[in-house]
Amino acid sequence: MSAVQAGKVSDSGGRRPHDHGRPHGGGRRTSGKRPGGGVLGARPWTAAVFLLPALLLLGALVVYPVVFSVYRSLFDASGTGFVGLGNYGAMFSDDGIRTALRNNVVWVVVAPTVSTVLGLIFAVLTERIRWGTAFKLIVFMPMAISMLAAGIIFRLVYDQDPERGVANAVWVGIHDTFSEPAPFPGAKPRPRSGLAPSGGGAFTTRATVRAASPVNLPLVAVQPGDLRGARAAAAAGSRPGKVTGTVWLDFARGGGGRPGVIDGNEKALAGLTVEAVKGGRVVASATTAADGTYALPADRAEGARLRLPAANFAEAYRGVDWLGPALVTPAVIGSYVWMWAGFAMVLIAAGLAGVPRELLEAARVDGAGEWQVFRRITVPLLAPVLVVVLVTLMINVLKIFDLVYIIAPGSSIRSANVLALQLFQSSFGTDVDEGLGSAIAVFLLLLVLPVMYVNLRRIRKERRR
Repeated sequence: MSAVQAGKVSDSGGRRPHDHGRPHGGGRRTSGKRPGGGVLGARPWTAAVFLLPALLLLGALVVYPVVFSVYRSLFDASGTGFVGLGNYGAMFSDDGIRTALRNNVVWVVVAPTVSTVLGLIFAVLTERIRWGTAFKLIVFMPMAISMLAAGIIFRLVYDQDPERGVANAVWVGIHDTFSEPAPFPGAKPRPRSGLAPSGGGAFTTRATVRAASPVNLPLVAVQPGDLRGARAAAAAGSRPGKVTGTVWLDFARGGGGRPGVIDGNEKALAGLTVEAVKGGRVVASATTAADGTYALPADRAEGARLRLPAANFAEAYRGVDWLGPALVTPAVIGSYVWMWAGFAMVLIAAGLAGVPRELLEAARVDGAGEWQVFRRITVPLLAPVLVVVLVTLMINVLKIFDLVYIIAPGSSIRSANVLALQLFQSSFGTDVDEGLGSAIAVFLLLLVLPVMYVNLRRIRKERRR
């Protein structure tokens, strides 16, 4: 037997296992790819047909508007006069747009940070309570509400009238718990009664007083609701060693009566403070009784002037002007946080579910407290999720429009202005200037691009891991 023939016979005398079924041509086995095809055997033009609708939509809805906005921003309001970068210069010289830019900075710094921090707190705390799922559902529910509906809700929440606005109803309740309300807000002396305004809402007698003759102090403009349970006014008599008098409502229902004289059906004003003032200093004070009378020690009050301090007549506390120029931006940010804290909580809770529990338990066994575990282990492990939430909310905040437009009243709209709202007003408001509006749109796009770039870099890093 030759060497060639011996090589064709296996040790067992049969054909070699790897030679069984091999084509006589001896070539390598070919893959399942079609000639000129892709991984799935698809031709390039087939993939292009499937991608074409998406590319057309992307071009029509994204690329064309961006290119046209850049082009339009180089022309004036009429669209016929080329102004170059003039609209961009006008944008930074306009006070309203500068206010919008400052407010956008506040929005980008505050709103995403507060929403993310609250979401982190809610996600961590709900892991330790049995009704955590129900709590998450309640916190996440505002996400099901549109911005329009949320704006209407918070416009009512921030209403100045405590009878309508929930925020002021709570605030007024807290204030009135610790501060005594004025007994007769809005009341004032009857004209030609001897009392004159003395600054700050107080009223002082024009003449000094003596113990021999009572000093009556008639008032008007008392609210009917403040007289519930009031007794009839009584004339104060002379008392040894006292300066006396009566404070009453010098008004009789149905008319009649004599000005400056206590008539039988006129009401006493109880609980008013009466002060004796000498040289600008209070030397004595008293509070009117249920029948309106008061008594001051004559050794200190005689020769002084009597004053009814402003605290007797201060208007009822109406709460905080949430939608005023000073607080309108924080108020609108509060409504945004109410909506988006639930979104942050759900994403962070999903990331928290993937944190290795053995690391947390090992830290606790080593003696770490809950705050140390949270700060040194939980937060670093959740850092990628926190960045995702923060970047997403930053992009969302740069486009905020509807909440500001609905919540801020006309008197405060300039103070609450943001770039997206200014874009709408410049393009479609009373002074239509589409060139300036396009410039604002391009500038807003440039502000969003760095945030998007950071987000894309983060996504690429995660894919490499």
